[in-house]
Amino acid sequence: MTAPAAAVPQPGRTRAFLRLVMIEHSVFALPFAYIAALTAMFQKNGAVDWWKLFLVTVAMVGLRTFAMACNRIIDREIDARNPRTANRELVTGAVSVRSAWTGALVAVVFFLGAAGLLNPLCLALAPIAVIPMVVYPYGKRFTDFPHAILGLAQAMGPVGAWLAVTGSWSWEAVILGLAVGVWIGGFDLIFACQDVAADRAHGVKSTPARFGIPAALHGARVCHVITTALLVWYGVAVHAGIFWWTGLVVVAAAFGYEHTIVRPHDLSRLNRAFFTVNGFVGISLFLFALLDLLVRGLGR
Repeated sequence: MTAPAAAVPQPGRTRAFLRLVMIEHSVFALPFAYIAALTAMFQKNGAVDWWKLFLVTVAMVGLRTFAMACNRIIDREIDARNPRTANRELVTGAVSVRSAWTGALVAVVFFLGAAGLLNPLCLALAPIAVIPMVVYPYGKRFTDFPHAILGLAQAMGPVGAWLAVTGSWSWEAVILGLAVGVWIGGFDLIFACQDVAADRAHGVKSTPARFGIPAALHGARVCHVITTALLVWYGVAVHAGIFWWTGLVVVAAAFGYEHTIVRPHDLSRLNRAFFTVNGFVGISLFLFALLDLLVRGLGR
C-alpha cells in the first residue's frame, strides 16, 4: 500500500514545477543555440545583437520547459511503476496535472511570443518545432528508438537560433543541429540503460530494453563518434579558428572519458556520465567557440 500524496512535503508551486521540468538541464542544448546564434551574428555583421540573443534564450528555455512538462504529464503512469521515477512530482502529488498543463501552456506561449518577436519565418516554423517535443514521450510506446525522436527535437535548436538571427536557411546550422541531435540521442541511450528491468517489465520500449545494455552502449559510442565528425565538419564549414579546434579536442576527450566510466555490468557512475560529463561538453565547447569568435573579431 503506497503512502498518500499528502504525506510528501509540498514545496511552492513554482519551485515544484521547476523541479518537475528540471530547468537546470537547459545547459545541455542552450550552449549550442548560442554557438549558432553568435556565429550567425559574426558572419552577418560581426556585432552581437543582445536583444536577439535574449529572445533566443527565452525561446529555447520556453520550448524545452514545454517539452519536459508534456513528457512528465504523458509518462506519469509509467513513472509511477518505475522505482527510479516514482518520486517525481506528478506521481507524488507535489505538482497536479492541471498545474503542469498550466506551466506547459505558459512556457509554449513564451516560446511562440519570442519566435514572433524574432522574425516571421521563426514564427511560421515554430509549430514544427513543437511536434517532436510532444511525440517523443509517446515514442517509447511504439518504437524501440525513441532516442532518435529526442535527437530530432534537440537538433532543431541550433537551426532555429541561426534562423532567429538571419531570417534565412543555413546548412552550417543544420550540420551543428545534427551534431547536437546525435549527441543527445547518444547520451539518452546511456541514460535509458538504468531502466531496462522496469521497461521490460511494463512493456516500455527503448533500445536498451530491446537489444540489451551492451548494444545500447555501443550505439552511444557510435553516436558520439558521429557527433565529433559533425563538429569537425561544422568547424570547416564556418572556417573556425584554433580555439574551436582546441575545444573540440577537449570534447572528444570528454566523450572518451564518458565511455570508460559506464560499462554494461557497472552503471554505478551513469549519473556522472549523464549529468556531469554532458553538461561539461556543452559548456566547454560553447566557451571555446565564444573565445574563437571573439579572437576573430566578434563584437569589434
